[in-house]
Amino acid sequence: MRRQFCYQISYADSGISIEQFLKQKGYSHHIIVGLRKDPEGILIKGKKVYTTHRLEKDEVLHICINETTSSKAIVPMPVPFSIIYEDDDILVINKPSNTPIHPSQGNYDNTLANGLAYYFAQKNCAFIYRAINRLDRDTTGLLIVAKHGLSAAILSRMVTEHQISRCYLAIVDGIPPKHGTIEAPIARVDGSTIERCVDFSNGEYAKTEFWRLTTFSDRSLIKLKLSTGRTHQIRVHMKYIQHPLLGDFIYNPDYRCIHRQALHSYSLDFQHPITERPLHFTAPLPNDMKLALTF
Repeated sequence: MRRQFCYQISYADSGISIEQFLKQKGYSHHIIVGLRKDPEGILIKGKKVYTTHRLEKDEVLHICINETTSSKAIVPMPVPFSIIYEDDDILVINKPSNTPIHPSQGNYDNTLANGLAYYFAQKNCAFIYRAINRLDRDTTGLLIVAKHGLSAAILSRMVTEHQISRCYLAIVDGIPPKHGTIEAPIARVDGSTIERCVDFSNGEYAKTEFWRLTTFSDRSLIKLKLSTGRTHQIRVHMKYIQHPLLGDFIYNPDYRCIHRQALHSYSLDFQHPITERPLHFTAPLPNDMKLALTF
């Protein structure tokens, strides 16, 4: 993956070093080290310059991020997924169910990472897999993938600073309140590597806000917004208030209406990591969740 950037230096940035300038733009120390080693990484007037160089007004700084190797542990395989948006810096994916996002034991070649490796291999393009937000294997919907190190560094910082707004749709047992906020810390269940629980003594702070959208018989469609991103947060919080997700194999293994947890990453709002343009994406409710509402 090769990405080039061109910066015309303003009066406000004159006098600072290239390293200081790049850090202001979101370049990590790791990226800057790589640029130093690349003969075409940092150029002014076509000549390589050191990161200690003091910038002058109206100088034009050329940066080239050139990633020539792909993720070594990811085997390209034609795993299906849908691309909602793609440009030179990011992808927004609509992930199907039954698709882990990372390879792991027992999931060596059936993940979203394998599908993306295959997608870029068909283009004869090196690609390092960098998923920005996590989704469980059976959670469908929107996921951001960075196409190079700079967009990954900026987006990762945005996640840490809660600058990426995520909304989910879920189908839950019963009829919850029209609106609610759950603030309950989440911890790993003793003896389990997967299961989580609400634990006010040992858990990490977690906050979920929800709105009831519609009801059908003994179940409801709700919208949820996360302020934190703990593992299984929505699934654990909704069980905690006695409205667990339908089809959740850990927290509510009732498969009468749907054969997976009824959870969908519905919308994403964030600022583009490079252009800073505001972005908004939505993914429609998948068919199995539509059917589960009327089953």
